[in-house]
Amino acid sequence: MTEQQRIHGVLAPVVTPFSQELAPDPQRFLAHCRWLLAQGSGLAVFGTNSEANSLSLDERLALLEFLLESGIDPARMMPGTGSCALTEAVKLTERATSAGCAGVLMLPPFYYKNVSEEGLFRFFSEIVQRVGDSRLRIYLYHIPPVAMVGFSPGLVERLLARYPGVIAGMKDSSGDWTNTRTMLDNFADSGFDVFVGSETLLLANMQHGGAGCISATANVNPAAIDRLFRCWQEADAGEQQQRLDAVRSVVERAALLPSLKAVLARYRNDPAWETVRPPLVELDAAQVQALDQGLDALGFAMPGLNAD
Repeated sequence: MTEQQRIHGVLAPVVTPFSQELAPDPQRFLAHCRWLLAQGSGLAVFGTNSEANSLSLDERLALLEFLLESGIDPARMMPGTGSCALTEAVKLTERATSAGCAGVLMLPPFYYKNVSEEGLFRFFSEIVQRVGDSRLRIYLYHIPPVAMVGFSPGLVERLLARYPGVIAGMKDSSGDWTNTRTMLDNFADSGFDVFVGSETLLLANMQHGGAGCISATANVNPAAIDRLFRCWQEADAGEQQQRLDAVRSVVERAALLPSLKAVLARYRNDPAWETVRPPLVELDAAQVQALDQGLDALGFAMPGLNAD
C-alpha cells in the first residue's frame, strides 16, 4: 500500500445490529455500512461503539467476510482488531490486511493494568512480525478512559522507530486536546496520522495537521461531519463545528451507544436497532423522549436513509 492510499477523513465505528436472540444481524449491518459510505464516511467496524468487545473473534471475522463478499470496498475500512489475546489480534489483523483494508485500529491489551512500556512494545512487535505483511498499517487506539491502558509519547516514538510506515497513526479518544496536540507536534512529520475520537475536536485537529476523526456520532451525522473535514478552511467552519457539537451534546446526554441505536431505530423506523448486548441496556422511555425532543429542536435529519 502506498502512502498516497492512506485513509483520511471521517470514519464511523459502525454500530452492530442484533437480532432478538442477540446474534449479529449482517443484513442490517451491511445496509448501515452502505448508507455511511454514501454519506462520505469510512468504516471503522468493530470499534468501541460497535460493541466489538462483546463480539467473539468468529463473529467479527464472519461480519468482515460478509461485508467483503457484499462488495464493500476494503480501502474504506479500518477494522478494529485489538484483543487482550495476542493470537486473536493476529488472526483478525491478518485477515483485514490480506483483504486490502486501509488499516487496522488496535486497542492495547487492556485487561492487565499498569503494564510496562516494554510489555506493550513486545505485544505490538509480535503482531507486526507474525502478520508479516508489508501492507499492514496499524492505527493505535488510545482510549484510557475505557481501556485504562494507553500509549505514551515514548512508546509511540519507539514503535515508529522500529516499524516506520507500519505504525501509521492513532485514534486519540482521550478527550485531552493537550495529548492530541503532543502527538501531532511530535509525530505528524514522521507520517503518523492522528484522528481525534470525537468530532468536537475535528476543526482543531485539522488546523494542526490532523487526519480526521473516528467518531461515534458519525453513525448518525456523517455528512455534516464529513463537510467540516472537507471545508475546515472555509469561513463558516466555526459555525459548522458548533452545529456538530450541538448534535453530539444531545446524543451523549444518556449512554452514547444505546443513544445511537435509539436514533437509528427512530429514523430507520426499525425498533430492532434498539437492541444491545448485555451488560449494556437500551434507553428507557423517558431517555428516548428527551433524545427525540433534543434532536427535533435542532432540526436534525438523516438524509438518504431509505435509499440503501
